Amino acid sequence: MSPNPHHHEAAGAETGELPAFAPRMRLLRRRSGLSLEASARRAGLSPAHLSRLETGKRQPSLPLLLTLARVYGTTAGDLLGETTAAADPVVRGAEMEAVDAGGWRYRRAGQAGRALQALCVHVPRGPQGDLVRVHPGEEWLHVQRGRLRLTLGQTTEVLGSGDSAHFDSLTPHRLEAVSADGVDLLFVHTLLQSPTAELCVGGPPGHGPGPAPTPR
Repeated sequence: MSPNPHHHEAAGAETGELPAFAPRMRLLRRRSGLSLEASARRAGLSPAHLSRLETGKRQPSLPLLLTLARVYGTTAGDLLGETTAAADPVVRGAEMEAVDAGGWRYRRAGQAGRALQALCVHVPRGPQGDLVRVHPGEEWLHVQRGRLRLTLGQTTEVLGSGDSAHFDSLTPHRLEAVSADGVDLLFVHTLLQSPTAELCVGGPPGHGPGPAPTPR
């Protein structure tokens, strides 16, 4: 993961073009009936940070996309404005378009809108900052190439090529590439929307579940 992955400037900000994900994020938030403040609280962000994402002034990292997707009950691909053809159980490797988000690169490896979301992910080496996540559901990952440092609660393991991990997402977790050229993963997570999705280690203190103000 690149340094400070939540703080990459969006490419469109310099050209004056609004990135495609920005209006999509705002639309999905409003469809969920959440205000900017309520969405930010559930994702463990400041309202100002979320506002910058929705106006294209910041580029979201993949972990943040997954967090917002759970908050809105959708997928990371939907947040990025990806379109999906009629359901087909087969996903061809040649058709798996790469998407960069905050230094991570991923390719969809399953159908959008399913209870399970499957991704092929490349995590570059770099510091993780405060990206320790807690949310409802399960995650499964398999290391295809490179070495991954996986922190689950107070336990840290280094996984090599061929190793896998399957864990409850309510366990605080963190991923970090050990290999100099990063690590390639198969990554599967459940798509759930729940009030407990707002649990996020390192988020603003004192913000628990509560009634959401009227969306803006």
